[in-house]
Formats: sequence, C-alpha cells, structure tokens
Amino acid sequence: MPQIYIASLSETGYLSAIREGFERLGVGGKLKPSDRVCIKPNLTFPTFRPGVMTNPECLENLIIALRDYTDRITIVEADSGGYNPFRIDDVFEKLGLNALAKRYGVGVVNLSDEPARNIPVASRGRQLQVPLPCMLLDDCDFFITVPVPKVHCNTLVSLAVKNQWGCIPQPRARLELHPFFPQVIHEVNKALRTALAVVDGRYGLNRNGPMRGDAVELNWLMVSDDIYAADVVCCRIMRIEPREAPHLRYLEKTCGLPSDQDIVFSQDYRKFSTHQFYLRREWTDYPGLVAFRSKMAAYWAYRSPLAGFLHRVLYLVREPFY
Repeated sequence: MPQIYIASLSETGYLSAIREGFERLGVGGKLKPSDRVCIKPNLTFPTFRPGVMTNPECLENLIIALRDYTDRITIVEADSGGYNPFRIDDVFEKLGLNALAKRYGVGVVNLSDEPARNIPVASRGRQLQVPLPCMLLDDCDFFITVPVPKVHCNTLVSLAVKNQWGCIPQPRARLELHPFFPQVIHEVNKALRTALAVVDGRYGLNRNGPMRGDAVELNWLMVSDDIYAADVVCCRIMRIEPREAPHLRYLEKTCGLPSDQDIVFSQDYRKFSTHQFYLRREWTDYPGLVAFRSKMAAYWAYRSPLAGFLHRVLYLVREPFY
C-alpha cells in the first residue's frame, strides 16, 4: 500500500520532518550506500520565488538526510524553454546550489547538456520518441522528485507526477510534446522509476501558475513512496478534485489512482487543508493552452515558419514571465 508521511514545518522544520518521513517509509531498507540518488527539484524561474520553486533550504536538508544512507547524490534539472529561455546553470548559481554541492560533496547536473536516449510512447495513434537523459535511465538507482503544490494554467496542478516533465532535456522537445502530455508524462515516470516524492509545502502557488500566481504559506512537508498517491492527497489538501486535472484523469483510467482507503497515513492530512486553491486564467494564457492541447496549434506555435512572428505579436500584449 502507498505510504504518506506529512508533518507541520512549523513544529519540526525540514530536517526532522524529512528524517522521520524516511524512517516511517522504510527508506533505509530501500537505499544502499552504493546507490546513486538523483534529486529533481522544481526550478522554473531564474531567481527564487516562494510557491513557484522548491526552496533551497528544503534541498539542503534533504541532502543532509540522504547522507545518512548514501553520499552518491546529484541534483538534476534542465534548461527552461519557450520564448523566454534561461540556462539552468545560472539558476544553480543564483540559488546557491553550486556552493551547497561543494559543501556536501554532491553533484549538480544540467540535464540539457547530458546525452539522451529516446523512449517510445504511443499516443493518439502516433508513435512518439521522447528523449530522456542517459544518466537518469542508466546511472540512477533512486530517483526523488521534489515539487511544490501549485496550480498550473495548462495542467490545472503541478505536483509530483508533472515535475518530471523537466527531465526531458531539450526545451523544444517539451513544447512539441505538449499535446501528448498525459501519455508522455506517464511513460516518463515509468522509465525513471520515480521512487520517492518529497513535496515542499512551505509555500504553494494559487490563482495562476506555474509562475505568476499568488504565494500561499502552508508550512507542511510530505514524503510519499508513491507519486500518484502524493498527487491525489496534495489535490485534496488544495481542495481540488484530482480527476479535474486531465493528466490525473488519464492516469485514473489507465492504471487507477489510489483512494484514501488504499493509503497508509502518518496522520490525518485533512488538517493541513487550510486554503482553497483555484485556477483563474488570464486571457493571454489561452493561446498557450490551445497549443498545449492541439497538435495543429502546437505546430503553428513552435515549428511553423510563422512561429517567431506569432510569439512577437503575443508579447506585444503580454509581459514576459521574467
């Protein structure tokens, strides 16, 4: 049965919560000193923004807790895409992750610079080839995803399942695969064998996402050995019905999503449900939403000869994200 540990950060702090979560979930029996661990945070802005990104304090304490089991640890993330791109190497530096890596003897890797191998994904009558970094497929024994609880203008929520979208190394490939998102993200997680979700609930993001919403102070941390259970429970805490998110509805039909009765909880998660999360799109979000859902629109937006012109027109009326 999936297990979920959840704790108040106001009462325990990151390190105590993560260590107790690991103990409750029996991580010591799953993780050997020789195992190679990859940590995938959510780093979707050039500088730290609460609710938008994983807190560097959470990452530091996760590394400290992991070093009780192994010191073969690497933080991974890929370059940001779209028409306001940024190099994730710059984010590593600005967030202090390079200094953190030196301090604890861990690695920091830009997945966009790593060799990749395609995995096949069948979707909507097409056979897609989805690139994933070879280091995650071949040289990672224990993959940990570290999302934040937030709404998203294209997928409704961005949680433990969606966070691995950033493992597709090339930003252009991510954009072109958007219309096939539910099928692709399911196969990506299967290929990565995502072992653990550590949800950084210090802050969440409400109203609009993944970057422009309102930060909400939540002060909880979740550790789960099942990313689907983590997403279901995070949605419940956010007061969002999981099946309203298209990719979670797809997963429910394809492989099933756990109910509360299927999950072992450390305590009643409902007491952490303190805010009503909702999505309120701005009118300038709708062109991107159409391209996210439609193969034809995605072609015109990202691959056609008019793609650059269309984006220049859009940014005449919409401010860049950063």
